[in-house]
Amino acid sequence: MNKQVVVIGGGPAGMAAAGKLQDFGYDVVLIEKQAEVGGHLNKWYKVFPDFTDASEITANLKAGLGNTRIVNNATVTEIKGSAPKFQVTTSRGEEIEAGAILVSTGYKHFDATLKEEYGYGIYDNCINSVELDAMLKAQSVKTRNGKVPKKVALIHCVGSRDEKVDNNYCSRVCCTNAIKVGIEIKEQNPDCEIYCLYMDIRVFGRGYEELYRTSQEKYGVQFLRGRLSEAGEKNDGSLLLRLEDTLTAKPMRLTVDLLVLMVGMEGNSELADVAGLTLGCDRFYATAHLQYSNNHSARSGIFLAGAATGPKAIMESITDGRSAAAEIASFLVSNQANFDSNLNGQAVTKMAASLK
Repeated sequence: MNKQVVVIGGGPAGMAAAGKLQDFGYDVVLIEKQAEVGGHLNKWYKVFPDFTDASEITANLKAGLGNTRIVNNATVTEIKGSAPKFQVTTSRGEEIEAGAILVSTGYKHFDATLKEEYGYGIYDNCINSVELDAMLKAQSVKTRNGKVPKKVALIHCVGSRDEKVDNNYCSRVCCTNAIKVGIEIKEQNPDCEIYCLYMDIRVFGRGYEELYRTSQEKYGVQFLRGRLSEAGEKNDGSLLLRLEDTLTAKPMRLTVDLLVLMVGMEGNSELADVAGLTLGCDRFYATAHLQYSNNHSARSGIFLAGAATGPKAIMESITDGRSAAAEIASFLVSNQANFDSNLNGQAVTKMAASLK
């Protein structure tokens, strides 16, 4: 029986799963399409709700990888066979035998240029949340002309809960992330005014509601309920926002120096055909059962973890990766037991035949 597991995707879930599978005594090959493992964590500054440095989380997960063999700059081009005898082919031409496979390929960010009315890719001082995190990491939140902004607007739900772009689901982390970065901007630039334009505030995790309250009471972040309808650029490079305050049912205009679009998550479905996986209504990978087989795919021996099955916070992805590792170990142990039982049965049959 093959005791080797292939993990596809080296983000938080993939690294957490690989580390735990190592603890269980399995050989692990981790295939990552980028030059380094870490996934989106490599782009982030700090994470909510406790402002842990993202690099600290990456370092911790890397330290647990043990003897995991990492194949960087590679994708999976073909998966042959069935459990527990898979053959995985990479874009580098390598063929890897595996008893089980974990797909932890994460997500991709919504393309903000699809919301043309917001001006991303058109106006210099309209950026997305990924670009803002890079500025925070560099301790340099500035406009394109190098000035420290006096007013910043954070737009929630860009690419999420939006029928116009066929993303009806909630990306779950955008509200809390907006609150977090609002606080971080204020810490780096105390005189800056922060405006959060939201549809509904959805902060559901432990410590999230407290973070929401702290952002208002301690840092003075202002929350306006209403979706941005249009942004326009003024002569000085600032942006004029037109919106409706849905609490008062009144139109509003707001001028800001920097407009930040908090982009949501979209499914990364590039392995659907290669691995024989199905997609859910949200175009993330569908699990075998939402309630009790949430790490299993419909194909025996291929498992799922992290944001590959839907939007998740980092701590959830890590937990989900370790959960998947336990499911994989149970699956391989069960297959080993069946294999041993068949061998014993064959031996008994041969012995009985020899006695006749």
